[in-house]
Amino acid sequence: MDFWKSISNEVKSTQLEFNNQSKTKQLIIGALFASIAAIFQAAGGLLPGVGYFISPFATAPVLFCSLLSLPLGIASYVLTNLLLLILQPSELIVFPFTTGLLGLGIGVGFFFFKKRVNIVLTGAILLTLGILSLLYVFHFPVLGPVSSDSFSTVTTVLIFLFAFIYNWIWVNLGLFIFKRLKRMITS
Repeated sequence: MDFWKSISNEVKSTQLEFNNQSKTKQLIIGALFASIAAIFQAAGGLLPGVGYFISPFATAPVLFCSLLSLPLGIASYVLTNLLLLILQPSELIVFPFTTGLLGLGIGVGFFFFKKRVNIVLTGAILLTLGILSLLYVFHFPVLGPVSSDSFSTVTTVLIFLFAFIYNWIWVNLGLFIFKRLKRMITS
């Protein structure tokens, strides 16, 4: 397991290199990734069945923008929400609290921490809070008939365990793809 492994300085050096790019290029990259995230998230409503397997990938564009620059990640998160308001308003309640918040949370973790376990915990806590907000504050059945409207400690622990494993997968997948994309973005 690589939980206790530190991430390389590759992300920090890429962030410094990206910040030296022109603001126009940074905004274009942020808008492109926000558009991709909105299309992925809207796939759940536009393509019933197969779209539900595509929509979790809406995390990746927000994650990559957050890895490049935290303000750009926040901007792409907000822009994706605005695009979803136009494309698929029904997905607007899910994205800000789940897939979008996950990408932003992992990006925040990369910004503040070097150990993978801290990055995974940051994303897991934010994703858990987002899902719990949907379940217990907005009474939106994000888990379907699996959980009820009343607070349950067992459900909360299970959601956190799922979020932790899901974040661990996304951190490793994000680093893998980030290493492949960084040449294209910073050149």
